[in-house]
Amino acid sequence: MPPRLLHILSRGGLLPPPLRRRSPSPLLRRIPLAKRPGAFFLSPVRAFSGHSGMAADSLEQQRRRSVVVRETVELTEKEEQIFQRLLEVVRHFGLGTQLRVAGGWVRDKLLGKDSADIDIALDNMMGQNFCEKVNEYLESIGEKQKGIGVIQCNPDQSKHLETARMLILDTWIDFVNLRSETYAENSRIPTMEVGTAKEDAYRRDLTINRQATSETYIGFIVFFNFDSLFFNINNNSVEDLTGRGIEDLKRGLIVTPLPAKATFLDDPLRVLRAIRFAARFNFTLAEDLKEAASDERVKSELGNKISRERIGHEIDLMMSDKHPVKAMCDIRDLGLFYAVFSLPENSSPSVFDKCDQQCVSHIEAAWNLAYSIGSPVFSSGSDPKLQDEQRRLCLYSALFTPLRNMFYLDKKSKKVPVSSYIIKNSLKLKASDAETVVNVHAASEKFAELVLLLESNVDVGTLKKKLEDEYLEIPTDSVKRVFAGLILREIKDFWRVALLISVLTYPEAENAADVINKQDELRLRKEKYTRVERAITDLDLDGVWKLKPVLDGKSIMGVMQVKSGGPLIGKWQQRALKWQLAHPNGTMDECIEWMKQSQSKRQKVETST
Repeated sequence: MPPRLLHILSRGGLLPPPLRRRSPSPLLRRIPLAKRPGAFFLSPVRAFSGHSGMAADSLEQQRRRSVVVRETVELTEKEEQIFQRLLEVVRHFGLGTQLRVAGGWVRDKLLGKDSADIDIALDNMMGQNFCEKVNEYLESIGEKQKGIGVIQCNPDQSKHLETARMLILDTWIDFVNLRSETYAENSRIPTMEVGTAKEDAYRRDLTINRQATSETYIGFIVFFNFDSLFFNINNNSVEDLTGRGIEDLKRGLIVTPLPAKATFLDDPLRVLRAIRFAARFNFTLAEDLKEAASDERVKSELGNKISRERIGHEIDLMMSDKHPVKAMCDIRDLGLFYAVFSLPENSSPSVFDKCDQQCVSHIEAAWNLAYSIGSPVFSSGSDPKLQDEQRRLCLYSALFTPLRNMFYLDKKSKKVPVSSYIIKNSLKLKASDAETVVNVHAASEKFAELVLLLESNVDVGTLKKKLEDEYLEIPTDSVKRVFAGLILREIKDFWRVALLISVLTYPEAENAADVINKQDELRLRKEKYTRVERAITDLDLDGVWKLKPVLDGKSIMGVMQVKSGGPLIGKWQQRALKWQLAHPNGTMDECIEWMKQSQSKRQKVETST
């Protein structure tokens, strides 16, 4: 039995994901690297990736984590079968084609990671032509032919090369031809030509870089770029045709194959890709790359050449990936914050000094606080997608917390939160994302008042009067439950996120760095979060937003003996909800009786008056 593959790079995220155990393939084939000029033979080498400003234990552990590059590429049984099938096609028709798996899969294999993303580069034919040959071969051996999907070139949508896709032994494989590219001035759309493997390698964003194929199919909003590393299926060898990819992998270094500034001016989006991959693998950005990324012309081109949708897509991938805080720190340190997160003109109040530093400090603090608290922050039952969504929007909420009281007037003179503008206009993300972040900020302020109530013996008289009216009287010992229940019904599954932001923000520290750098401060806020969460749970409010109203609008209309709804019925629905929160065991009949009595009392008061 071969040794278990080592997963060197952390899957990342605020919390370690559940272990997914997979039985190792019974047949693992160890394939040596090519021993030839221009290729490197790997030995286990450790590379350290540091980053300034990350002080909490979780990020410190990430910084110390080493990267080990394997000496061999190990094929699973399925991969071996797929490659053998492709070689059979080449031999059967005498195509003479060199089949190369492009770099992302190679990189992952050298890092001891499994990869299901197999992209085949062809040296002498188009992907569709090869797929047709595969089908001819299947027919000749009596197997069923497979459908072929073809994505044509579409430069207007940044799809610059025809790509063919088909199932090979129940695995989706993409086929493209090797290519070279040149750029015209003032355009990020290259002219694509058939090229050699070496030209193709130098064309890529980074020496170890990869854009996942799945990203390419989502609206065609990313380039179809692979690594500069190849695995040659024909001769079972890893090819590093730039002469740098493997060495950079060993050193944990993000480098461009060609001069960084020219690479970024050709396609400024590569700046964000470099940051994203550095964060994903906890690698270090090369010094010349950082210098080029900080160049004023590159920043200007990033804003002028690249659509906001593409920028937003890259940022969203960072936020959903392993080390989003590192990515945001790189964006801040390279002076890219305002180019990426463009702010509206004439915001009120005006953008304050060191806004970028404050925003990134808040996302760092939220990351560290959530990490120290553990899994309860994103507990949404057994739905991992909802947990990931909560984590992603928590990070956006934290990043824009310093802007929560800033607004601007839109074209209709409507007052709009600046955080909403950034999400919808600067990043072109979903309107629902902006709405959630704004709601989290609003709920965090309400939670600050609730925390004060739950954490002290403050008189609830003022709040009690605010919740009551002439028809509704709330028992004093139920005021906290009613107030908390109303907050949770507004924010729903994101209440723990709002609580975290509230605990992080209130009381105000001198700056968010206090929470990052002072372990005592972090511990105190963690303890506060835990106490408040437990109090809410003890009040039996987790899931209160799913509570079915004891009286619906129709029932209320029946009690009031009216035939149509309107604002009056809406007010009574809100009163009935407060009554239900104050009387969790109350029945429909009891609620109706309360309505009748409260109306009767009010009528007597009005009559006597």
